[in-house]
Amino acid sequence: MASLSNPVTLFDPVTVGDLTLSNRIALAPLTRNRAPHAVPTAATALYYTQRATAGLLITEATAITHQGQGYADVPGLYAPEQLAGWRKVTDSVHEAGGRIFVQLWHVGRISHNTLQPGGQAPVAPSAIRAKAKTYLIDADGNGGFTETSEPRALEAAELPGIVEDYRKAVRAAIDTAGFDGVEIHAANGYLLDQFLRSDSNHRTDEYGGGIENRIRFPLAVAKAIVDEIGGKRTGIRISPVTPANDASDPDPQPLFEAFVRALAPLGLAYIHVVEGATGGARDYRQGDKPFDYAALKDAYRQAGGEGAWIVNNGYTRELAQAAVESGYADLVAFGKPFIANPDLVRRLRENAPLNTPDTATFYGGDDHGYTDYPTLD
Repeated sequence: MASLSNPVTLFDPVTVGDLTLSNRIALAPLTRNRAPHAVPTAATALYYTQRATAGLLITEATAITHQGQGYADVPGLYAPEQLAGWRKVTDSVHEAGGRIFVQLWHVGRISHNTLQPGGQAPVAPSAIRAKAKTYLIDADGNGGFTETSEPRALEAAELPGIVEDYRKAVRAAIDTAGFDGVEIHAANGYLLDQFLRSDSNHRTDEYGGGIENRIRFPLAVAKAIVDEIGGKRTGIRISPVTPANDASDPDPQPLFEAFVRALAPLGLAYIHVVEGATGGARDYRQGDKPFDYAALKDAYRQAGGEGAWIVNNGYTRELAQAAVESGYADLVAFGKPFIANPDLVRRLRENAPLNTPDTATFYGGDDHGYTDYPTLD
């Protein structure tokens, strides 16, 4: 433990699972829509390798199955060519000294039938259409956002098959694609988050209703992944109050405290928390009172959870340093600053000016706004 005269900094090593990371800065998962046919490219490898000085790289969300796809040109983990593409990414990152986890994605209702197998409807806990948009590319190669399609409710008998899809995906991620670990995407209004929240989960079976039922399916996914590759290679991302993708629950505090308490015995490598509205206000709230993130962490620790605590959303250099110095967080994940600053770790260390991200190139396109941002050198 650091002394008062020698406090912990963002640039000190930290243990996450079985890994000793070189610093406490993580690359947050960032969808970039630059994987044609769901296959990572040479540019993908360059993009992540440029950012390999981060203590931990967490990839863009990556679909576990075709059914899990919700956006054009996002990568997958379910076909040989996708895994081969990711292997080139992980090999390059490891050669540069980096560590990389893949974020596991099933979008649920945040999809469009043109992206689904056989043009079918997306799946969801309940047949409730999200007030949200997805990203499509037309026949002329032009990208744009469009309303999501009407989903169908999953039958209870289908859920074990989706759990098995996650299990297969993590096995392939480790053995074939060469990742150091995986992050379960249970945030931002996608399938697992849809099961958690009462506004998107109107089920009347054992997967809906009270909190214990609503956490049942996400917990089953987490347990299956831990059984397959171990807790020390597994993290999870949650976003207790975000409105992203029409995510909503009128009482998130007891819900997410119950969820992290249930996760505590699994021995996860980390819990990754989006604080506030994803990409928006840090003080965003749902329900009658502000969300208590310190109480969330306390609930996890009191239940025996020992995983690293990663925080995310709108952190500045000063906020991030205060978070790790105080012990509030073990790592801080940066999103948009990392898009425009491949050498963000150095810039934070030296308190150097940051490049401004070009929002017009966030989603889709070529290498411009992807791998061509300048470094300090």
